[in-house]
Amino acid sequence: MQSSKGGGQKVTVTNRVIKPTDIALPTGYKIEPVVSGLTFPTGIAFDDSGKLYVIEAGYSYGEVLLQPKLLKVEGGKTSVLASGPKNGPWTGIAWYKNAFYVAEGGEMDGGAIIKITKDGKSRTIISGLPSVGDHHTNGPAIKDDYIYFGQGVATNSGVVGEDNYQFGWLKRKRSFRDIPCEDITLNGENYTTANPLTDDLNDKSITGAYAAFGTKTNAGQVIKGAIPCTGSIMRVKLEGGNPELVAWGFRNPFGLTFSPDGRLYITENGYDDRGSRPVWGAGDVLWEVNTGIWYGWPDFSAGKALDKYEEFRPPSTKKNVKPLLRDYPNVPPKPSAIFGVHSSANGLDFSTKDKFGFNGEVFVAEFGDMSPGVGKVLAPVGFKIVRVNVFNGVIRDFAVNKGKKNGPASQLQTGGLERPVAVKFSPDGSALYVVDFGIMKMTEKGPQPQTGTGMIWKITRQ
Repeated sequence: MQSSKGGGQKVTVTNRVIKPTDIALPTGYKIEPVVSGLTFPTGIAFDDSGKLYVIEAGYSYGEVLLQPKLLKVEGGKTSVLASGPKNGPWTGIAWYKNAFYVAEGGEMDGGAIIKITKDGKSRTIISGLPSVGDHHTNGPAIKDDYIYFGQGVATNSGVVGEDNYQFGWLKRKRSFRDIPCEDITLNGENYTTANPLTDDLNDKSITGAYAAFGTKTNAGQVIKGAIPCTGSIMRVKLEGGNPELVAWGFRNPFGLTFSPDGRLYITENGYDDRGSRPVWGAGDVLWEVNTGIWYGWPDFSAGKALDKYEEFRPPSTKKNVKPLLRDYPNVPPKPSAIFGVHSSANGLDFSTKDKFGFNGEVFVAEFGDMSPGVGKVLAPVGFKIVRVNVFNGVIRDFAVNKGKKNGPASQLQTGGLERPVAVKFSPDGSALYVVDFGIMKMTEKGPQPQTGTGMIWKITRQ
């Protein structure tokens, strides 16, 4: 096997260079920096007067824990409007009826949706969401006075293992596990791993699906469903209350947006080749979400059963991935589009104006691979903005770094895109704003994100 050559590997840049001409765009389009020097930015919003705001996550993989912030952007500079507790990451933001609504990832104390008014005062709409694992509370998107948000799963593919200890949360939340949205019946598949919670190198633990680490499961065992649950899209009324289930069976539903005709679309981050139950070659997915449907996690990828296709079999084994569930709520639908494996397709927004172009297509920010931790890649994947025709699934590059190969600017030694994490069109639809998370180096020990290297770009049509 060849060694992995991910975009975050072999990165040595310490100070970010910004050079818009290093970014390739379709003819007639121009990109320019708006503000730089941000730390882990993840989302932007515009108020009714068209003023720009950005959130800094306050948390990054690599166990970097800071204070999340909501910043006002004016004249290339920022000022703090509000800040939150060290319970990030703040993963997304929306403006609706004179207030900001922020998805608080909840790495330490559970996820939440927070309302922040223009005077900087905040109020919690809902809290206690199950997001202290690998993935977090994401979104939000708002329609008809309902806040829609995504809730990622605790694990890679349904089983708590050593990889979750490396993520950091298993040390803090030893009993945490994935929570189904409805009752499920297990096949009784169990996985034996070393026990990282002890100093005994010979200590082994057996763990089943939807169970706490070190807990064995049996064939026919029923795991009770509950709301809130992991791997789901939920919604809550604008004034608060109990969450309602929209759909489930997602791994990490990160980006949420509504199309011009009111349909809900999300991006889902696919499986990694890691942990007790690794999955090979699973691409990220664009879904049109319909109420009450199960979308396949933990036994399907993009509508295909993991145990039926050799393409999901890791090179380290000769057996297909075994299913965890005995029965399925429904046959998973087909996705709207499938992105590159490990591309990390995240924030998205629809073009709605001919003035910008590509009216009706959705633009998606690809954060880029986090290899080798998520699995090997032979070349960098992602690190760009793509546009998708949601009716035929065709994906085309829109903004990508120039060069003989793909990758982040820090690896290419240029001044272009680093790690796009979100996109947002201006209120009049004439400009596309890109949130660039900044430099993140990947090592054998895990991610090493660099503070102060995030920024916002603006793309317009000339």
